[in-house]
Amino acid sequence: MSDFEKRLRNDLEPHLAAADPRAKISAYHDMPYALFRYDPEQEYPLRRELTMLTTRLTQKGKRVTRISLADCLSEAMTSQRPLEDWYDAERSGTVEETIQTITNILEEYAPLVDLVAARMPTEPDPKKDVVLISRTGALFPVYRTFSLLEQLKGRVHVPTILFYPGDLDGASGLRFMGELDAEHNYRPKIF
Repeated sequence: MSDFEKRLRNDLEPHLAAADPRAKISAYHDMPYALFRYDPEQEYPLRRELTMLTTRLTQKGKRVTRISLADCLSEAMTSQRPLEDWYDAERSGTVEETIQTITNILEEYAPLVDLVAARMPTEPDPKKDVVLISRTGALFPVYRTFSLLEQLKGRVHVPTILFYPGDLDGASGLRFMGELDAEHNYRPKIF
């Protein structure tokens, strides 16, 4: 069993299965969410584990909502123009221009926070609902999850875990995909 599998099953899952997980996963009463860090190379094993985690939590009476940030990114991009047009634009421009354009879309034209919030459970019940946000690596290098979590404050009312591919840097710093400079302003608890 890998390190992330042990942490997922032994540290995170018992909290999510609890009658009211919020106090165990959150450092703040108005932010019922946390981060689960894993090595980017473990993306496919993580997806498999999330499917099994969903099944186990459902069997314990939880209503699990899974949100794919890759799907949110795709929706944001196609809301502006067909994907084929984006591929052509990427080939004709620079990497920096492409990154900036996608960042602008996710921040201004089809805000990622709105796409995620729209996928949250309707009629949320913090004692029954659990939200798992995955496929975070799809945002690399165009969008930092720090921004998303800060903007979700007050819009998330049920226990929510964002699965973060990256490296831990000190007690609360995270390096997205192990590549970008560490962000040390993450307030949510890190598993």
